[in-house]
Amino acid sequence: MNEPRPSAPAANEVYRLPPPLFGARCKACWLVAGVLVLVVLSFLTLDLKWAQFLSSDALRKMARFVGELLHPTGEAAFLQKLLKATLETLAMSALGTLIASVSGLLLALPASRTHAHDRARFKGITRLLLNALRSIPELVWAALLLIAAGLGPLAGTLALALHTTGVLGRLFAEAVENVPEGAGFALRMRGVGEGRVFCYATLPQVLPQLLSYTLYRWENNIRAAAVLGVVGAGGLGQMLAFHMGLFQMSETSAILLSMIGLVALVDACSYLVRRLMAR
Repeated sequence: MNEPRPSAPAANEVYRLPPPLFGARCKACWLVAGVLVLVVLSFLTLDLKWAQFLSSDALRKMARFVGELLHPTGEAAFLQKLLKATLETLAMSALGTLIASVSGLLLALPASRTHAHDRARFKGITRLLLNALRSIPELVWAALLLIAAGLGPLAGTLALALHTTGVLGRLFAEAVENVPEGAGFALRMRGVGEGRVFCYATLPQVLPQLLSYTLYRWENNIRAAAVLGVVGAGGLGQMLAFHMGLFQMSETSAILLSMIGLVALVDACSYLVRRLMAR
């Protein structure tokens, strides 16, 4: 059989050339150009001492420092303390993330417009509260809470919960606002209340996204829990600040390996949860 030949172009058909790479009317092009200009100006205004950073003396010192970190200690007494601190950091990050996920979801509802006719009276003030919570670093929250709770993991857990509430609340609010309104609109037309609409229409659609955000913040909170040890919030961070201050590199290396293991554990849990939800 003869294959059909392509039809000839119509007489009035006009061939258009592809748009130029950079056009005067291209808003995205101007945006990218502006960002590049800001990046160049940032390099010009910062006092970056590349020659000193890449000097042979600096590279030799960094290599020696890394070499010391490649020999973690294996003392039984230290490993027992490390295991206890690891479990403490894991508990701090998990509990802080759990509190933040629940609080963030409760604050995300008034901070979002769930449908076109939603007045969202408390959207402005709720978003202002979320901005304030996540603008203050965990280290500052921990320093403030140490006055009331004292040294230990309680202050660190609450500090993680407060900061992460601001982060997850904003992310959850954006996810709720971007949900397609079809299912929720159908339920509202039947007279179903807003609470049931959220449970049966909105939540099933955003649940995978909420879990993804929560697990990612859990990974970040493990790192943040380590930083909080600088102010005495317990866990691996307190051990890290102590042994680094004494330049005990073998112990520091073991602590860093424990942190890497915790992050890998949470990442594996996140992967398994996504696989189970995809089935």
